[in-house]
Amino acid sequence: MIPAATDVLVIGGGNAALCAAIAAREAGAEVVILEHADRAMRGGNTRHTRNLRAMHDGPLHTLADAYTEDEFWQDLHRVTGGQTDEPLAKLMIRESAGLLDWLHERGVRFQPALSGTLSLERTNAFFLGGGKTLLNTQYRHAEAIGVTVSYGCEVIDLAIDRSAFREVTFMHAGSKHSIRAQAVVVASGGFQANEEWMKEAWGAAADNFLIRGTPLNRGIVLRNLMDQGADTVGNPTQCHAVAIDARAPKYDAGIVSRLDCVCFSIVVNRHGQRFYDEGEDFWPKRYAIWGRLVAKQPDQIAYAIIDAKVADNFMPSIFPTISAGSIESLASEIDMPGDALAATVTSFNAAVKQGHYDTTTLDACKTEGIEPPKSNWALPIDTPPFCAYPLRPGITFTYLGLKVDDQARVSFGNSHSVENVFAAGEVMAGNILGKGYCAGTGMTIGGVFGRIAGENAAREALC
Repeated sequence: MIPAATDVLVIGGGNAALCAAIAAREAGAEVVILEHADRAMRGGNTRHTRNLRAMHDGPLHTLADAYTEDEFWQDLHRVTGGQTDEPLAKLMIRESAGLLDWLHERGVRFQPALSGTLSLERTNAFFLGGGKTLLNTQYRHAEAIGVTVSYGCEVIDLAIDRSAFREVTFMHAGSKHSIRAQAVVVASGGFQANEEWMKEAWGAAADNFLIRGTPLNRGIVLRNLMDQGADTVGNPTQCHAVAIDARAPKYDAGIVSRLDCVCFSIVVNRHGQRFYDEGEDFWPKRYAIWGRLVAKQPDQIAYAIIDAKVADNFMPSIFPTISAGSIESLASEIDMPGDALAATVTSFNAAVKQGHYDTTTLDACKTEGIEPPKSNWALPIDTPPFCAYPLRPGITFTYLGLKVDDQARVSFGNSHSVENVFAAGEVMAGNILGKGYCAGTGMTIGGVFGRIAGENAAREALC
C-alpha cells in the first residue's frame, strides 16, 4: 500500500535516493521512496557502478596511502576545465572523507581495486559485489529502519505553489495517484534516455548514441521542475559520455560495454584518420571525454587499432575481437579505406620515439612531428595480429540539472522561494561537473548530496 501522505518523499531509487531516504529516516522522518522501475530493475544507473572516489589522509578500508582534499580538487578542476561550483565541489570532497565509514556502518563492504588500466587503488573504493550488491544492501537497511519503498511509480508532476512543494502525482499500475509530503528529495537522474530531448541538444547525431544505463531516465521530473521555474546548471550537450563497444545494445549495457584499450591504441574515424591524443593522461581522468570525441566524428563511429604487443594490457571487450594479419586486411574487415589506414599507421610508427614503456606511469613514450600527438604509451603498431574495436558514444548521464545550494536545496531564483525541494545525484551533478569526469565521482556526488538532502529534508519536514 502506498500511503496518502508522508514527511519526506524521495523520487528515485538509486544510490542518491537511498542515501537521502536513510539519512531522513535516521533523522526521525517518515519516508517514502517512489521508484519508477520494478523491484528486479530497481536502482537506475547505480546497478552498473563499481566504485566511488573519496579523499582520505591515510589508508582507509581498501584505499591505499592518502588522497588529499587538494589532490582531489586538482583532479576535478583539471577534468572540468574549471567548470564547477568550487564551494559545492569542495563540500563534496570534504564530505567524501566520511562517506565510506557511513556506508560501512549500514552494511556496505568494499574490495581491493581492480588492477589493469584503472590505477584507482589510492583514489577509489570498490563495492564488494558491485553496484547491484550495494543497492541490495542499501534497500535492506532502508526497509529495516522503516522506509517505505513503492515500485513501478512514475512521477509525472510536482505540485508547487509560490511558497512550497505540496504533493506529487504519479502513475502506478496504469492509474494516476498522488501523495502529499512536507518535503521532497528529487533523485530521479538525468534525461539521457529521452531521445527527443537528446536530439534537441545534439541533432541527428543523437540517433547513433548508446545509453549505458537505464532506459527510464527520461528527465520527466527535471522538465517538470524547469517548467515551474527551478534554476538549472549545465549545458544540455555536456554529459558523462565514454567510448563503448559499438556492438552494445541501445540501452542498459552497463560497465561491461566500456572499452579500456584507447590509451594503448590509435583511434581513427571511418576515414582512417586520427583525431585526438590517445595517451594524454591516465585513463580514469580521460575515459569520459572519448564519448564526446567520437560523437563529433562522421556517423559517430571510430575504431581503436592495436597490435599483439598490447593485447593483454586491458580488459577485453565482451564482443569478439576484430583481427587480421595485415593493416590492409583489418581495414577491409571494418569497411575502411585500406590505403588511408595504412598511411595513418605508417606515419604514426615513424613518429614514435623510443622510451621506457610503463603502463603504470605517464611514461613519455610519445610521438614527435605528427598531429595529433600521442603523449604517453606510444609504441609502433607493427606486430600481427592487428586488432580493431569499434567505438560509439556511450552516454551514462547528462549534466544539465537542478541548481542547488550547500544544503542540497533546489534554487527557484527570484520567481518565488521554495524551501522544501531538495535534489541529489545525477539530477544535480552539473553543479559539480560542468564537463569532463573523474572515475567514481558520480557515486560520490550521489552519496554526499543524498545524505545532505535527506538530513535537510527531514529537518524541514519536522520543524
